Amino acid sequence: MAAYDTVSQAVNGLKERGYTLDFNLKGNSLECQGQNFNPKDFEITEFHRFEGNSDPGDEAVVYAIESKSGVKGVLVNAFGVYSEALSDEMMKKLSFQKN
Repeated sequence: MAAYDTVSQAVNGLKERGYTLDFNLKGNSLECQGQNFNPKDFEITEFHRFEGNSDPGDEAVVYAIESKSGVKGVLVNAFGVYSEALSDEMMKKLSFQKN
């Protein structure tokens, strides 16, 4: 797995490796190109966590995601104070542990 120093480097690096689409978090699912993916419909193939040294707004996780139907893309999600409300199932899926 590649190592990145910034969120933008991670996003660009993943896009170069085929994760070309953008996923959006919708609480109980991910959305991409008008499709919704429940936690059981996708896998996180890698993630990169970034912690802001002085600004909590810089804290984010970049996820490389592949759906069971072959859709590959990136999800950038804030954590900590700026994180979104998530279902328990989505929180478990996006945790920093192997599922």
